[in-house]
Amino acid sequence: MAITRFQPQVWSARLLVAWRKNLVYAGPGIVNRDYEGEISEAGDTVKITSISDPTIDDYVPNSTVITPEELTDAQRNLVIDQSKYWAFKVDDVDRRQAKGNVMPEAMSRAAYRLADVADRYVAGLYTGVAAANDLGTVSVPTGTPEAFYDDVLVPLSVLLDEADAPSEGRYCVVPPWAYGRLLRDDRFVRADASGSTAALRNGEVGEAANFRILKSNNTPNPTGDDNVVQAGVSGAISFAEQINKTEAYRPESSFSDAVKGLALYGAKLVRPEGIAVATVSQT
Repeated sequence: MAITRFQPQVWSARLLVAWRKNLVYAGPGIVNRDYEGEISEAGDTVKITSISDPTIDDYVPNSTVITPEELTDAQRNLVIDQSKYWAFKVDDVDRRQAKGNVMPEAMSRAAYRLADVADRYVAGLYTGVAAANDLGTVSVPTGTPEAFYDDVLVPLSVLLDEADAPSEGRYCVVPPWAYGRLLRDDRFVRADASGSTAALRNGEVGEAANFRILKSNNTPNPTGDDNVVQAGVSGAISFAEQINKTEAYRPESSFSDAVKGLALYGAKLVRPEGIAVATVSQT
């Protein structure tokens, strides 16, 4: 990369695309970006407005006098409270000796690491789940491959049903070891049993119990070998992000090209009843 050929907007766009491709917890179908708006500084807020539900009353012909009620609204703030930077350089000698342009690969790796940090941040929002949607600790015996499906996925689906969460577009994020258990269950691995023909993306590994199953190393680990498995719908968590700055420069202390950047983002669990969680223990 030559500094004279560096276009910040182009590199920021490439980085943002690469970042989004690596997201799981903050990826499509899990979070929504409905309230993203304009982000210019750390500490900016995105306004989320909701209205009350209309009341449903009985109607008696020739008798009922209809009086429209005034709906109330409420506003919540999604604060852009996460500011992350990256900076790296490529020595002129190394760049001349390397085969191909190393900068695009370095930017791709920066995007991957940024996605990893953002995913862990969004994964931590599970603590705000509605109390009724917390399945608690569930033990999954190693010798019973059906246990994860029967004792975790199905109960999580029931909790979402009881919370009136939409049945379409549901997801469930599992740790690698749980995915391994599912691979031993015909209801997951057989297309005729799972009903899944969807293309894999952003960690998606299949479908089971009416969930898109996604695999991630960022499932929260509150204690020991336990992992928090989160299921839900995309309307529950709002996420907003932006690559705020991307700059190229020549460090004074070396003969090299360098790039630094700043990413801003924030997330909020706006509908606690829209997710359900289980602390899954390997036994």
